[in-house]
Amino acid sequence: MKQFKIQHTDKSLEMSIQQKIDHLNKPKGSLGSLEELALQICLIQQTLTPSLNHPCHLLLGGDHGIEREGVSVSPREVTWQQMINFTRGGGGVNMFCRQHGFDLSIVDVGVDYDLSDVPGIINRKIARGTRNFLDEPAMSEEEFDRAIQAGCELVDECIAEGCQVLCVGEMGIANTSPSSIWMSLFGNIPLDECIGAGAGLDSPGIQHKREVLAQALKHYHDTMENTVENAIRYFGGFEMVTAIGAMLRGGEKHLVVLVDGFIMTACAIAAIQLYPAAQDYMIFTHCGDESGHRRMLDIVHAKPILNLGLRLGEGTGALCAFPIIDSAVRMINEMNNFDTAHITKYF
Repeated sequence: MKQFKIQHTDKSLEMSIQQKIDHLNKPKGSLGSLEELALQICLIQQTLTPSLNHPCHLLLGGDHGIEREGVSVSPREVTWQQMINFTRGGGGVNMFCRQHGFDLSIVDVGVDYDLSDVPGIINRKIARGTRNFLDEPAMSEEEFDRAIQAGCELVDECIAEGCQVLCVGEMGIANTSPSSIWMSLFGNIPLDECIGAGAGLDSPGIQHKREVLAQALKHYHDTMENTVENAIRYFGGFEMVTAIGAMLRGGEKHLVVLVDGFIMTACAIAAIQLYPAAQDYMIFTHCGDESGHRRMLDIVHAKPILNLGLRLGEGTGALCAFPIIDSAVRMINEMNNFDTAHITKYF
């Protein structure tokens, strides 16, 4: 696997940043989480005057072999159909990117369909979907490396355009299944407590999903050494491993990395398992409606910005949270302090 140079954010500026925040013309701490966000972004960028230039959103598509086991209410063709829909501007992700000024890249890293001639889709396909992890690893070591590298290259292209904010979303039917297994493995949580309805399974469907994933997890333990990299490669989708590569590259390059819902939180946790310092660059944007997402966030002690009951994926929760992040940056840059406002500092 590619090696990253990800360091914890330098805390030497923390006192100066906090003093600036505390000296804004407001009661100390009165802007709550906005103050925490401003501090984190200043530390990421190592400045007292942060900015959020050229925000970019990577929408990564890939299919999963485990879908063949009936663990999702949606068939796999929905993946490629939605990918084409995104090119026409008709998805939730399109609307929110337009609303909040994100540069959207739609990327095929593993869709089980030929999208190479579809205008508006970037072709980084590794294979037409992963293998079925009920019986074997979802991807080879070489495919794993290619997915990580694809994420790095996509981020480098964003940085070349001036990107300071990275948002990653996904489109891949059945990707709650690997997310649930990663949650169990990385959070040391019983698998049954990590499995939910996904896109809308009923009770019998959830029970079937539990049985399939339990069998897959047993086979993994019987045949593989349980390392972080093995767990990622054995169960992950190409879109998920590419997201991990993107998040790690974002941390390496000191970008503000916005983390979306259940699937992207699973990817973030996997990235943190590989490089703990990567969390310093991540903002966890919302707690979704998928069963167990709150517990997943608790694994990394994350405090999400929103709780809107979203479970669409695509990065939509992160995009919805962006105006609050923008408010935090505007607060530290644009509010008067007590001196310039000629107000007596009363604490």
